[in-house]
Amino acid sequence: MKIFRADYVFPINADPIKNGVVTVSDNGQIISVDNQAPPDVQVEQVNGVICPGFINTHCHTELSHLHQKVDRQTGLVNFIQSVQQFRRTDDAVIEDAAQRADEEMYTNGIVAVGDISNSACTVALKRDSQIAYHTFVELFAFLPGQADQAFENGLDLLKKFKPGACSIVPHAPYSVSKELFRLIKTYTDNNDNILTMHNQECEDENKFYRYKLGNFLNLYKNFNIDISYFKPQARNSIQSVIPLLSNRQKILFVHNTCTNLKDIYFVKRFDRQINWCFCPNANLYIEGRLPKVDLFLDEGFNITLGTDSLAANDKLCILSEMKTLQQQFPQLSLNRLLSWATLNGAAFLNMAEELGSLEPCKTPGLNVISGLDGLKLTPESTVRRLI
Repeated sequence: MKIFRADYVFPINADPIKNGVVTVSDNGQIISVDNQAPPDVQVEQVNGVICPGFINTHCHTELSHLHQKVDRQTGLVNFIQSVQQFRRTDDAVIEDAAQRADEEMYTNGIVAVGDISNSACTVALKRDSQIAYHTFVELFAFLPGQADQAFENGLDLLKKFKPGACSIVPHAPYSVSKELFRLIKTYTDNNDNILTMHNQECEDENKFYRYKLGNFLNLYKNFNIDISYFKPQARNSIQSVIPLLSNRQKILFVHNTCTNLKDIYFVKRFDRQINWCFCPNANLYIEGRLPKVDLFLDEGFNITLGTDSLAANDKLCILSEMKTLQQQFPQLSLNRLLSWATLNGAAFLNMAEELGSLEPCKTPGLNVISGLDGLKLTPESTVRRLI
């Protein structure tokens, strides 16, 4: 077994322990978390804070080959068009970049990932990885007549990721028709199929749903999509699609850059298992702005963190996301940020029996975070994987 002592240990399921001690078996299973080490045993002293391995609930590993190919802060519509322009290349290039992204996440202390897939390029990677994956097979089809074929294609792709953990999910309100939403809902109502969806990444998404105006009209035109059938909904996108989502499975709304308090209260009126994911560095990369995180605090929701893809981020590192949030929202405590980065994500991905907290018999991985100012993250904070 191995025994580690740190300035603080954050079990996540319990209060932080000053001068805490974590004892783990050779296979990484937690034996005990305490403030005292057994007598006459070797203890490795680490400087900083020990916490469980990180959970990245939103990533696109198959887009890793787009690193540094998409311009910053051009807005979501231009970002989407750039991704579509550059994403097609040899499978070997995609697979090699995804493999390097997987290794980067492992080095950065990530133990589990909720990963978006539109192809089978990452099937082998996920089968062999040291990281636990839940694959979200993502569907697009904004034209009602394409819903059936898009859904059948999604089911075919889903089979390739089984028996690994996987779901079939909608991409976003602006890319999924009501007909396709209903097909996904029927499937979700009758299968083990947790959901995730991109939500309100820019003001134009709400503008399109409320008034059928804004830059999304140019996007559909450039993609030769006739949206004459679509009628403005006179409400924001999340309010328009929440009734189309299942109430029998957990739902993760990702980004939420332009979600407002009325949206949050509207969602709370529905019998839905809502979770929120923040990917702050991607928000800054694409739109140059962050969600109004303060609005989500203490509303009773499960909040998680993600990195998004290397098309919209400089690195795949959950600590980097926490540092951005700490800098922009200094009132956030380290305990809260670590909960978002660990146990909350494990709970959403149905992995909390093994991951997310330092509890006996779990194998959550161990990270040490150094370079703090007291119990506040700083730009110099780093993470090192202990096990």
